[in-house]
Amino acid sequence: MRLRPLALAALCAYGSGAAAQPAEAADPAEARRAPTQIEEIVVTAQRREERLQDVPLAVTAFPEDQIEARGIDDVGDLNALAPGLQISRTPSNTTISQVTIRGISQINPAIYWDPAVGIYVDGVYIGKAQGSIFNLVDLSRIEVLRGPQGTLYGRNTLAGAINLVTRSPSGEFGGSASLEIGNYDAFVQRASVDLPRMGIMSLSIGARSEQRDGWVETSSDSSAPQLNDRSNRGLRIAADFDFSPTVLGQYRFDQSRVDQTNNFTQLYRVDLPFLQPFASTARLEQAAVDAPSFERSQVHGHSFTLSWTLGNGHELKSISGYRRLDWNDSLDLDGSPLPVVLTQRFTDYEQFSQDLQVLGSFDRWNYVAGIYYFGDDGDTNNPQSFFMLDPDNDVYFDSRYGTRTAAWAGYGQVDVRPVEQLTLTAGVRYTREKKEIERAFGLNDTGQPAPGRDAAFFYLIPEGTAASETFDATTPTVSAAWRFSPRLNVYARYAEGFKSGGFNGEFSQPPSGDPDQDIGELIALNVAETRTPFKPEKQRSFEVGLKSSAAGGRVMFNAAAFHNTLQDFQASIFLGTGAAATVVRNAGEATIRGIELEGALRLGEGTLLLANYAWLDPEYDEFIDGGANVAANRAFVHAPEHSFNIAIDSELLRRDWGALRAVVDYAWTDDFYTYPYQLEVTTPALQVARNSQVDAHGILNLRLATVDMPLGQRATGEVALWARNLLDDDTATNFIDFGPGFGNLTIANFEEPRTVGISGVIRW
Repeated sequence: MRLRPLALAALCAYGSGAAAQPAEAADPAEARRAPTQIEEIVVTAQRREERLQDVPLAVTAFPEDQIEARGIDDVGDLNALAPGLQISRTPSNTTISQVTIRGISQINPAIYWDPAVGIYVDGVYIGKAQGSIFNLVDLSRIEVLRGPQGTLYGRNTLAGAINLVTRSPSGEFGGSASLEIGNYDAFVQRASVDLPRMGIMSLSIGARSEQRDGWVETSSDSSAPQLNDRSNRGLRIAADFDFSPTVLGQYRFDQSRVDQTNNFTQLYRVDLPFLQPFASTARLEQAAVDAPSFERSQVHGHSFTLSWTLGNGHELKSISGYRRLDWNDSLDLDGSPLPVVLTQRFTDYEQFSQDLQVLGSFDRWNYVAGIYYFGDDGDTNNPQSFFMLDPDNDVYFDSRYGTRTAAWAGYGQVDVRPVEQLTLTAGVRYTREKKEIERAFGLNDTGQPAPGRDAAFFYLIPEGTAASETFDATTPTVSAAWRFSPRLNVYARYAEGFKSGGFNGEFSQPPSGDPDQDIGELIALNVAETRTPFKPEKQRSFEVGLKSSAAGGRVMFNAAAFHNTLQDFQASIFLGTGAAATVVRNAGEATIRGIELEGALRLGEGTLLLANYAWLDPEYDEFIDGGANVAANRAFVHAPEHSFNIAIDSELLRRDWGALRAVVDYAWTDDFYTYPYQLEVTTPALQVARNSQVDAHGILNLRLATVDMPLGQRATGEVALWARNLLDDDTATNFIDFGPGFGNLTIANFEEPRTVGISGVIRW
């Protein structure tokens, strides 16, 4: 179950204590003692193992016990688990993430634009937002690094990084199996098995499948039988090879398949009279749609890590990764039974990465250095159809783009303790990358429907239009940490990060309809915009923090304050003219300030209170639009001023038959804007930010479980009742606003209705 507690670095970082238990107890049926302290956890945020409280940057970590207790199955389930972390699913989709840390995000899911937060699985970078929400099986730890991570993690970690670490095989026979059922006929199965060691190899296999009916029912004449259903499955294979006492190989394979309908694109607001009867600002659970509606994603990932211990505290490590994504969707973007707007995307994407590291320590020094390569190749076919705006001139668009990347980097970081209490850290990374774009854009010139795309097309961006550009960046970091005592550590950090530049793969400016318009100039404009790159976005961050514990380890409190400056920030602007076109602009500069608080309190034996709070104050210093600085009249996106989480994880009682455990979790987020539109109407032809604003709201989740039930001599069981969104919050959580040029047509996605169910687990 997904429980989004206010997982302070503490909560997450330390968990409820179960993570500290041995993986193989002599007698699993024996009752475990309820913890009386907040357990520590070791992280690899700086590419080496360290105590979380010793790392001189803001990190939240989740051990395996917390991952299981909260039912974290994919990246989307991490929303609100760390202060300043916000994860949304893009409008109309379930497998594309919008990850925001400290107010920095990426809101355009197209593959020509890169995320602002780097996501890593077992050290392998996930290149694009499309397909980044996929089934995660056998997770052992999650680390959320807040603030720029440009030195050790490189490009596209402008706002931070999320490390997903899967479990290593134990080499001994064991495993678990679970079944979950809920309303809307939800049915989830999980299984994980460790096999006995076979020679030099240890092997584990995990699988997960989920089926659930959609909570939006459709009319009998609709093109889809239901919407907002779930149908997915995931597979993971892990194999460790002990080639010698000093050489370890680790192979990981993950596969995720999704084949379901998309999120219902509910018509939220519109000025077009023939569509107004279908619009509603309240969440609907009945719909009628006419266009094909589906979302299909297939992800395959391979990684191989080879570690060679050189002796005397030094290690050579190679991390090789290959991932492939096949991703398709079809959206009825008007949310009505009328043929108004249909868009589709068919994406093929693959990537390869290689990271060669040397790391170690001697005396008072620790170091890590490496050489890194990343390359990708992706293509998207994005056909679009726009009807009924002019019954005599239905329009079909042929929109296609491809993107290529080849990036190299060299990096190094060292820390030293000149005196026992002081740790000084310095590092730098140099990245050089080449980006390429291929583009074609045309529309039917017959003014008539074009079934099967048979109509003749007129191309404003001719087939073969291409461009390339090389970008480079140097991203340093320095920090100083002072340990006043074993339970009090303060630090100051300066870091830089950057998000890659690129090309606009979705810009399109169709004819205006004026018979005197110079079509040659229009073609030249479209081609020039396609071939003109936008520059990398850069961030400089100053951060001070405190990490502490008290009362014999029963209290933990962490705090961080930051002042970040953005340069050449990339604003994604939805044009709303002709095709569903978007353009990325380097709009200017911004300043973001904030405070993050995390705490955990052990309330007696077996009860843990967790809380976190984030305050965010972003503002544009410069926002250039149409040659004018409109910084005072543009919205900062996905940046709620206040947010907090609070949770209680309590063992209510323990007996010979097991223990009763309850988790109560509440997460609240202030209102925020989803697009950088005008705050006050000064230009009537442009969208207004408040029309796509997410209201402040909170989500309450509950879980009551009987755990550690003895089942024979080597097995234990667990049965849990759960409720998600118990108060049935129905807030609109994401939007697409087509703007005045398209009748102010706005569609919305909403919080899912209350779901309840029961789950059972057997572990052996």
